[in-house]
Amino acid sequence: MLAVVPVFLAAIALEAAFGYFSGRARFGARDTASSLAMTVGNILTGLVLTGFVGGAYYLASRVAIFHISFTWWGLALCFLAEDLAYYWFHRTAHGQRWFWASHVVHHSSQFYNLSTALRQTWTGNLSLSFAFWLPLMIIGFPPAMVVMFSGYSLVYQFFIHTETVGKLGPLEWVLNTPSHHRVHHAINPRYLDRNFGGVLIVWDRLFGSFVQEIAADPSRYGIVHQLDTFNPLRIAFHEWLGIIADLRTARTWRARWLYLFGPPGWSADGSRATSRSIREAWLNEQAPTSDNRLALEAAS
Repeated sequence: MLAVVPVFLAAIALEAAFGYFSGRARFGARDTASSLAMTVGNILTGLVLTGFVGGAYYLASRVAIFHISFTWWGLALCFLAEDLAYYWFHRTAHGQRWFWASHVVHHSSQFYNLSTALRQTWTGNLSLSFAFWLPLMIIGFPPAMVVMFSGYSLVYQFFIHTETVGKLGPLEWVLNTPSHHRVHHAINPRYLDRNFGGVLIVWDRLFGSFVQEIAADPSRYGIVHQLDTFNPLRIAFHEWLGIIADLRTARTWRARWLYLFGPPGWSADGSRATSRSIREAWLNEQAPTSDNRLALEAAS
């Protein structure tokens, strides 16, 4: 991945220049600097924990049920399997606070541009997010093949973090596009926790988490309770600190469990809102059209 970093930086510079002259891309200097600092930390922590993650992949491959080689069909199956694993990791990362504490870093920018793609967690491997890919090794995909497609997916996803590209016609049915991913990063109630795909959008369509971008409801970015800082340390650890604070006040084991693994926003006294409660409250405020009834069914 280090090899493509210069390409990423060049693309960010080009998008910033295009946005300056066209007005079709928004940047903030301090925000971009924070995002770049987060990706430096992500690379460094990734290097430190390479042996830990690689060891887990190796051990999983030792108990493989099958042995899938680098054939055309093996590569095709691995691409699909890796993308599906990413979908379920991503969906879980929005639904369970333990994983959200790492993933929230990526959503913390109130801008949506290519630099936002580089705003990455420092604690993802420590929170065991790589475990979602272990079943692929157990099935029989070589670790090198899985890592290769994971890398391709991350490179692809970098280029969909942009407001400069509109909808892409028939490709919108199959691929995760800038339009679909803008929805994913939006905090509009209509869009909350939707479109989790990596390269493909078909998983969202299949598992009921797809929402179309609507021109009448332009995306607003960030997190429900916006961060008021560009400090990389606070960006990296603010949700973990929130978890620790909540665990200190929890009076039951059920509350402790839900503060760790319940949906982000859950609270013992019900004083906070989850994505689901925000979306349902918004839907109940809308006119009772058939579209809203369908959306309410999807939310449940």
